[in-house]
Amino acid sequence: MKLKKLFAVLLVCALVFTGCSSKDDNGGSDGEKVTLTVWGPQEDQDTTKGNWLKKMCDEFAALHPEWNITFVYGTCAESQAGEMVTQDPTAAADVYMFANDQLGALIDAKAISKLGGDTLTEIKANNSEEMVDSVTQDGSVYGIPFTANTWFMYYDTSVFSEEDIKSLDTMLSKAVISFPISDAWYNAAFYVANGGTLFGEDGTDGSAGIDFGGDKGYQATEYLVNLMANKNFVNDADGSGIAGLRDGSIKAMFSGSWVYEDVKEALGDNFGAAQLPTITINGESKQLRSFFGSKSIAVNPNSKNSEVAVALARYLGGEAAQKAHYELRSIIPCNTALLEDATIAADPVVTAQNDTVANTSILQPSISEMTPYWDAATIFGKAIVGGQITSANYKEKLDAYVVSLNTPEAE
Repeated sequence: MKLKKLFAVLLVCALVFTGCSSKDDNGGSDGEKVTLTVWGPQEDQDTTKGNWLKKMCDEFAALHPEWNITFVYGTCAESQAGEMVTQDPTAAADVYMFANDQLGALIDAKAISKLGGDTLTEIKANNSEEMVDSVTQDGSVYGIPFTANTWFMYYDTSVFSEEDIKSLDTMLSKAVISFPISDAWYNAAFYVANGGTLFGEDGTDGSAGIDFGGDKGYQATEYLVNLMANKNFVNDADGSGIAGLRDGSIKAMFSGSWVYEDVKEALGDNFGAAQLPTITINGESKQLRSFFGSKSIAVNPNSKNSEVAVALARYLGGEAAQKAHYELRSIIPCNTALLEDATIAADPVVTAQNDTVANTSILQPSISEMTPYWDAATIFGKAIVGGQITSANYKEKLDAYVVSLNTPEAE
């Protein structure tokens, strides 16, 4: 614990030198002096990509002359917020970005504020029910969503028709497909397709556990074993999927909006994106379902300037900031008004992501009981890819897997 606190102190000290912006830099201000520490991913602070975070903070400061704000920036990926912020919440950022699967850890550490009043009204007015649910736990809302977080399918339109892409098995009969079976964020899709559940129907009942067992789990595992044996299938790991699209050896892959530019470059005029296809198990069509969540803006309850922090969070998650995020980095907005914008609505990746959230996904559980899933599903997926799970032993291996999914990690 001492080492963790020392790390947090050193981290905050380092952040002081990562870059500041204040109204004094732009001609001075008579407003109340405020210092806010803001953490976001490196990509949002890259000057070659428009430095979205600083740009938005500067805009916010200009809109609020009542505050003379100095911003201190630090780097923290949304996926790492649950680890970095919780090391010492009192020394962490006033405002930070997080992926919703980090929510349970942040709540347990008392490192994230409940949002209410006008902020809550605004969140509910500007987002779909699915987005609001992604940042809700026990009836309270904890973040301001700025994009959905899920994965969908990219494909070569010169190879697959609109009818072909409805079925993964049809696609496999025509060309090579890549899918990251060894990745825990992806491989649950096959179990959920065949009736598996995670913590009940809505993903919030910790006592219900992860139910991938029995015949439904055996059938899904057998499908994956057979998939690995298919000559038209390759596991996507270490960038092999996008590399295959580039050299033409792969004609479809599964990923998210963050690889949009790379896929577009690889496929050119043959670029296609769509919601998830079905698979056929025991002669029946079953819908693959990805995890979906959100990336959101959070406020630290330990902030000494909570009023300003909440106002900044609202701005960073608001319509203008989401539009700039899309224009600078192709981050797909979730603001409902922006999704009706003609230019944004015409983007095939926007359509693919929104269709996936609406039609072929489940909300990724954010409760603490989900923690054992990630290592267990990674190990199991890698065992399928590596051939340790076979048509002869898959039932035995599945039984052990289900136990590991529901075994809390040792403290």
